[in-house]
Amino acid sequence: MLTHISISNYTIVSSLEMEFAPGMTVITGETGAGKSIMLDALGLCLGDRADPKSVRQGCERAEVIASFDTAAIPQAKAWLEDRDLHTGDECLLRRVVTAEGRSRAYINGSPSTLQDCAELGAMLIDIHSQHAHQSLLRKQVQRELLDAYAAHLPLTRRVEQAASDWLRNRRELDLLTGARDEQNARAQLLHYQVEELDALDLREGELEALEEEQKLLANAGRILESAHTALELCDEQESGTRRALQLLNSDTHPTAAANGARELLESAAIQLSEARLEIQHYIDQVEIDPQRLEEVEQRLEAIYDVARKHRVMPEAVIELHQTLREEVQGLADGGQRIEQLEKSLTDLAERYRADAAELGKQRRKAARKLVRQASEVLASLAMAQCELEVALTPRDSGEPHPHGSEEVEFLISTNPGAPRQPLGRIASGGELSRISLAIQVVTASAGTVPSMVFDEVDVGIGGAVAEVVGKLLRDLSGQAQVLCVTHLPQVAAQGHHHLQVTKGSSGRSVEASLARLEGDGKVQEIARMLGGVKITAQTLAHAREMLEG
Repeated sequence: MLTHISISNYTIVSSLEMEFAPGMTVITGETGAGKSIMLDALGLCLGDRADPKSVRQGCERAEVIASFDTAAIPQAKAWLEDRDLHTGDECLLRRVVTAEGRSRAYINGSPSTLQDCAELGAMLIDIHSQHAHQSLLRKQVQRELLDAYAAHLPLTRRVEQAASDWLRNRRELDLLTGARDEQNARAQLLHYQVEELDALDLREGELEALEEEQKLLANAGRILESAHTALELCDEQESGTRRALQLLNSDTHPTAAANGARELLESAAIQLSEARLEIQHYIDQVEIDPQRLEEVEQRLEAIYDVARKHRVMPEAVIELHQTLREEVQGLADGGQRIEQLEKSLTDLAERYRADAAELGKQRRKAARKLVRQASEVLASLAMAQCELEVALTPRDSGEPHPHGSEEVEFLISTNPGAPRQPLGRIASGGELSRISLAIQVVTASAGTVPSMVFDEVDVGIGGAVAEVVGKLLRDLSGQAQVLCVTHLPQVAAQGHHHLQVTKGSSGRSVEASLARLEGDGKVQEIARMLGGVKITAQTLAHAREMLEG
């Protein structure tokens, strides 16, 4: 979940720091106060396009840092680990935009592409608004939502595996049965690559051992210095401890306290002696060996060069070596391998068709249930005329596909009699937010995204519907962290946490600030949202009633 955001010199914000907690957090403020600034800044960390005009006037650059707790997001942790960016459960996304128009992005301190930020961001937080981060517009997300809702993920993995195996075998078969010249060229390339990897002769566990040895050798001087200092300190402490023992032992009439002290000192002397021996043993193991360091670094450089050449991670070189060997062997086997592949393709296709048919059956069943439940929520959100459909369209190609034999797409009609169309074509920003809210409420138990932001979900609604929206968001916050920008008191009153955006002027510049409201502060803000400029005792009482109820 989102835990912290830091904004510097962005639009009308000079400096802002804010901590976030689980549950539902509402963000309110006067019109034009800058309620959406925080969301826009967050979007920068998630890969949004940067505008140099967003840099605060008179400043050289703007900076936004968003911190996420990934402890409960295994897919994000795996993504970070695959790219050697994992530094613990805290994940930092940082974006810097200069007034000249340059932009830099970082993930856990490492320079990263905007595509990587967007890919990782999609696992961390979902922004529900008319902005580009509306994930529900993507057919992939729609399919994943349906499959997660149907709770048939093991079946989808079997379909994906069967299709992937089929496609891999098909590519190999095409290679073997293709033009002979192409086969020969491929065989020559493979032989060259295998010979190069044979010469490298990378052994299992060697890379990790070399990297560890390099760190030790490179820091040997500092390590030895620290160890010798520790050894001297142990000597000093041991000498002092034994002198203290001598003094206590000279006491001809020791008390119980003196005896207790003597026992503790004897234990300390023993431990100090053992510690000194361990440190000395450690010193004996560490040696400054520039020649060995050079050898290790040359070996590592050779491994890294081969990995870069083949566009794989260094850890994957051994696997690549084995894969290329197998492909060489496959080319050498010729006709026998072709027969094996043809049989394998038949078996995989049969397995795929059976699993894909079952997947399609379960998807249709889940789609009907999802539409029914989402329609009930939409009706409570003053969208009773809205007609939702989860369309399952057979793929044009009859070949196995990793995502099954049908495409999944959410269609919508917001007016009676109007044809159903994709969400992005027919729904306005406010409608789309409410549709997203309805679907997320229904599918929340699937736990797809740990944090959700709702912006303008209450556009065009009020009264009882606004209260329903607030309660839905609060219910949803039991499954995921919810942040909501709102101008309706009925929604704001449902929040576990309340942030207020204010805008002030300091002569030549305008400044936006964010404050956490508690107690009377929340009452005052709800009352303002209810009654406008003039806040009466009746308005305050109504605000307290809404917060208590």
